[in-house]
Order: sequence, then structure tokens, then C-alpha cells
Amino acid sequence: MNHIWKRYLTFALVVWTTSILSVPAHAHRLWLLPSATVLSGNDQWVTVDAAVSNDLFYFEHNPLQLDNLAIMAPDGSSVTPENLAKGKYRNTFDVKIEKSGTYKIMVLNRGVFASYKLDGQPKRWRGKPEQIRNEIPANATDVKISEIQGRVETFVTSGKPSDDALKPTGVGLEMVPVTHPNNLIAGEKATFRLLLDGQAAGGQSVEIVPGGIRYRDKLNDIKVTTDESGTFSVTWPNPGMYWMNASVQDNKSKIENAGRRASYTTTVEVLAP
Repeated sequence: MNHIWKRYLTFALVVWTTSILSVPAHAHRLWLLPSATVLSGNDQWVTVDAAVSNDLFYFEHNPLQLDNLAIMAPDGSSVTPENLAKGKYRNTFDVKIEKSGTYKIMVLNRGVFASYKLDGQPKRWRGKPEQIRNEIPANATDVKISEIQGRVETFVTSGKPSDDALKPTGVGLEMVPVTHPNNLIAGEKATFRLLLDGQAAGGQSVEIVPGGIRYRDKLNDIKVTTDESGTFSVTWPNPGMYWMNASVQDNKSKIENAGRRASYTTTVEVLAP
């Protein structure tokens, strides 16, 4: 493979994982931003912005694609988003909050990127995991496969917080709140737990960034590492919206001979005491 093709393939992978599979590249951050995280009363609505940007939470790069959007109600049922709108820098949708408890709003992406040679010619392919077995010819050589698992989430609670929508699925990188994600107070410590395929993600780095990057000179990020049980804690310095992200690379893909990159991102609101 010549140098030009290597550079092209690398560029294609970065673009694809950033725009389609919700995996951060460079300083681009993926996020869901609800108009409110804590509500009371009946027949409430939340509008959610979905974007990819350098600054949090400012629209200046790309919209976050919503092809794999899912909304879970407090009782575990699915909620249909309403008024979806696609824009140049963001996508938006509305969620009708009809039940008391905690809703989980998420964009779940899973895909595969492959490069190989066929009769000496370089080829590449991307698609869904269940397709790859039939897409790469049996006589292909120099096959390299990468599975991408991306999870972007946020939470909204009406009335009393609940936990049913917060249960992990056992697939990819997930966060299990010890402190409820809609009960975060500035100056107080909150604790969370990371799981990878349902097991404790120990020794995992987590980055926490407050919003408003555009209006300050420093990132003011907080970096923590999970313990053996996958647990980490953070004491919130100020109220506001915060972005949290973790990612891992390993060879534990269920696709034969594939590497894997799994990422988890969430937006939470920290309230004033």
C-alpha cells in the first residue's frame, strides 16, 4: 500500500467515525443538550439539541445524526420523538414527558470499518456488523477490521427520580449512576460507575468538561480514573451543564479478528445548592 493511499484511508476513517459513528476525533465533542433536565407537573415537553462541536454547548461544526436515536420512558417503554428538524449545525427534536420518573435519551451507534486487498488492489468497506461476513471476499488479503461502538446519552426527570431507565444493557461502554444524574448539586460529590460489556471498567480515564468553553481561556476539564470496580467520583465546582466522556480500545469485538473502539458520552446538569 503506497503512502498516498495510507493517508487517504486514515483520513476516511477519521471522517467516518466522527460524522457517522459518534466517536470523537481531535477536539470535536458529540452531545445531546436538553432544554430542561428536571421538571414537575403534567404534560411537560423537552426540546433536545444534538450536535458535534469544538465548544460546549455551541453550534459551529456539524449536527449529530439521529438515525439511531432512542428514548426510554421511566417504565422502560419506548417514546417516539416529535418535531424532528435537521439543520446545518444541529438537529433538534421534542420529547413529550407524560410519565413521572427518569427518561433516558440516547443515540446508539455501532458499525464496522474494514480495509483489505483484492487481487493486489486496496479496498475499503463500512457498514453494520451483521453485514461484514458477506461483504469481504474469501480471497481478500491484508484484512483489517475495526468495530465502533458509540453511546451518547442525557437524562430528564419529571417529579421523583427513578432508576429503571438507567439499567445497563451489557453492550459496549456504559455508565451506571450511583448518584442519580438528575440530582447533581454544585459543591457536592457525585459517584458513577463505568461498565464495559457489563463488567467493571477499571483503570478507565474519564474526562469531564463544563459548558461555556467559548467564553473562557482555559478548558477547566476534570480528569479522573475509575477504580477496580469501575467507580469514579467528582465534586462539581460550579452549577451548569457538564459533558463527560470515556473511550476504550481493545480486541474484544465479537467480530472475528476485529479491533474495537467503544465510547460513552453524557451531558448532565449540575444545579445550584
